Amino acid sequence: MPFTPPDTSQIVITASREPETEAKTPASVIVIDQARIERLGEPLVPALLRLSPSAAVSISGPAGSFTEVRIRGAEVNHTLLFIDGIRANDPATGDFPRFDLLNSDMVSRIEIVRGPQSALWGSEAIGGVIAVNGTPSSSGRLGAALEAGSFGFARGSASAAAVSDGSNLAAAVGWQRSNGIDSFGGGDKDGYRNLSGRFRSSFRIGRDFEAGAAGFALTGRSEFDGYDPVTFLHADTLDNSRNHLLAGRLWLQAGGDASPWSGHIGSALLGSSNRNFLDQDPVNRTTGRRWSLDGQAEHRFAIGAIDQRLILAADAEWEEFGARDVIYGGFSNQDRDRTHHALTGEWRADADRVNLDVALRHDMFNRFKDATTFRASGQAELGGDLSLAGSYAEGIAQPTFFDLYGFFPSIFTGNPDLKPERSRGFEGSLRYRHGPLNVSLTGYRQRLHGEIVDATDPITHLSTTVNRRSQSRREGIEAELGWIISRVRLSANYAYLNATEPGEAGALRLRETRRPKHSGSVALDGSVGRVDYGVTLAYAGLRHDVNFDVFPSERVDLSAYWLLGARIAYAVTPNVQLTIRGSNLLGDHYQEAFGYRTEPRGLFAGMAIRR
Repeated sequence: MPFTPPDTSQIVITASREPETEAKTPASVIVIDQARIERLGEPLVPALLRLSPSAAVSISGPAGSFTEVRIRGAEVNHTLLFIDGIRANDPATGDFPRFDLLNSDMVSRIEIVRGPQSALWGSEAIGGVIAVNGTPSSSGRLGAALEAGSFGFARGSASAAAVSDGSNLAAAVGWQRSNGIDSFGGGDKDGYRNLSGRFRSSFRIGRDFEAGAAGFALTGRSEFDGYDPVTFLHADTLDNSRNHLLAGRLWLQAGGDASPWSGHIGSALLGSSNRNFLDQDPVNRTTGRRWSLDGQAEHRFAIGAIDQRLILAADAEWEEFGARDVIYGGFSNQDRDRTHHALTGEWRADADRVNLDVALRHDMFNRFKDATTFRASGQAELGGDLSLAGSYAEGIAQPTFFDLYGFFPSIFTGNPDLKPERSRGFEGSLRYRHGPLNVSLTGYRQRLHGEIVDATDPITHLSTTVNRRSQSRREGIEAELGWIISRVRLSANYAYLNATEPGEAGALRLRETRRPKHSGSVALDGSVGRVDYGVTLAYAGLRHDVNFDVFPSERVDLSAYWLLGARIAYAVTPNVQLTIRGSNLLGDHYQEAFGYRTEPRGLFAGMAIRR
């Protein structure tokens, strides 16, 4: 692949309701572009998310297992995921983003915006927003790749794109499988299967209109070690989960960047299904559906030397949730629905050395209390290639269907009186940009109010959910470096996080689980002659977790670890590459979730074809 180093003119799409250049956004954002994704060659997206500051990745076992991502100490369902512009948090699994289903061969770009963004995008955007884009259609090309190696791993992918006057089309399909490893210790290996597809198309209608369609299908089968049905202890079981996430979106765009007025309307439909089995015997399943409508209008104008934008947006969502079980004889079966509408306003002003952004959003829910969120941010150039950026932002997360209505006989019942969780916080950043060198230092402070937590009745021992009255606190520091040396691209970051939650009555505050206090990463990629290469080194410091195999449960420490990965591709011809890749090359033995082993050192070889 030709060397295409990033620069500050690349476009950021989720730090505002309208795209803006990276150099102009006050938000803390990292973009992982197509060149880096291909050079690193990671099979699944979670490995790439480790390159973002303050993104704690926890995989419950080998690759393909259930994956949690926490940004700046936020909860798992406090990250909002967009896939090709479609809101993709799964309503059938507690609004979790299903990162374990995201095949990297389907991805051309990842954007991670850190900090609360609910004033722009609504619920779940407390820790931040992650936008994943599929195969680009800007130029016609064909591609295919194969790879195999350790743990019985194999993958294959194919992509195609076609471009003509006023229209383009891109599609891709990818497949992966692995026998996995024995993650518990009883001898049974836990592997996964993954089959994914993407498409995107758009065409011009006259001079001022563009219509488009996009969609994706993510399917996976993951084997895992669950809990013994008699002792209720973690054991080497034959549990497996079969998951499907399908979505499509249609839109119509009017106007363009040069037009004083522009806007769009769109509609998306997402469906999900999650079925759990013990060997071949069904245990339970959940289903979800989300239909959404959205519209947005932008007006561009200038007052003196200040360019301004006024953006108004309206959104509507209809969600359905279903649950069926076998183990409880159908007693936990349910069918639920809810609706949600929102109005958003954003004002942006760009002057010569200063840019400002103010956003306000009101979310209206039919099942619980409405919420209003606000964000104000700005960036000022101080001279000498220095700039100062800062923001105050609020975030919300709506109660999930499980929180509201979940029911397991003699164990748990939901609470329909819950309110949305709320987060408020500040951040400030000092940035230096000079030619190929970018350096930044960011500090942030956030407070989570009304956190939804489990509570157990001491008499009946029946659990439910409640809004916690006291705060959870998150503050931290992020240092980032980006440097281009000739045809080599280097990036590095370090993050310090102090995330605490209230202890029991009268107890000291507790550090939150699965969130390292110290973390960081280094990534290097480039090309020399016929060789492309990519290297990553990720570090996660000491973390805490909970051991539920003892009564009462106890907090345990998870050791720090280093993950080294590398890939080299040699171009046999201009269109054919031979590749070799290594994972966990330092051979670290580590756990990201207590009781679940992770993969040791792995080696893989493959071939890629581009036309």
